[in-house]
Amino acid sequence: MDFGDNFEQQEIDPAAEFLAREQSALAGLEDDLNPPAAVPQVKTEEDDSNDFEISYRSAKPPMEEPEKIKKWREDQKTRLEEKDREEEKKKEELKVQAKKELEDWYKQHEESITKTKSSNRESAKNAEKNFVAEPTEIEPGTEWERIAKLCDFNPKASKTSRDVSRMRSIILQLKQNPVAIKRV
Repeated sequence: MDFGDNFEQQEIDPAAEFLAREQSALAGLEDDLNPPAAVPQVKTEEDDSNDFEISYRSAKPPMEEPEKIKKWREDQKTRLEEKDREEEKKKEELKVQAKKELEDWYKQHEESITKTKSSNRESAKNAEKNFVAEPTEIEPGTEWERIAKLCDFNPKASKTSRDVSRMRSIILQLKQNPVAIKRV
């Protein structure tokens, strides 16, 4: 009885069939790719030779770039060069501007120092004249009044000066309530 099975038919290898289909589908892609200059192909022992022979495929010339890409590269290069020139120009302008501002600041700083020096000299001369004009005799109990005259009691909140508020308050207390100094 025939059961419909034909065992005498040759078996087809599924892996070989798959590879054959893929090779036929991808046959045209090989030409589009740029293969490396030399790809070694090794023959195996199955090729009925005991020696391993290496053969190289000839390298295909690289594909030429499309005209649009060439034009874009040239345009990009000119744009970048123009931007570099503009950047250098702006950098030089900023350097000139910074140099001018720095010179102006030094000039203004020098003027303020000169004004401060002259005002300090004037106030020192006036203080010296007042001190010399006063009698040189020190009467008991007037020492703190003389010291208070030499001190500036206007509180100035300057960041560069020290805090002398405590000293100021002590001198004012001593001026109002003098401590008798015993002379030996």
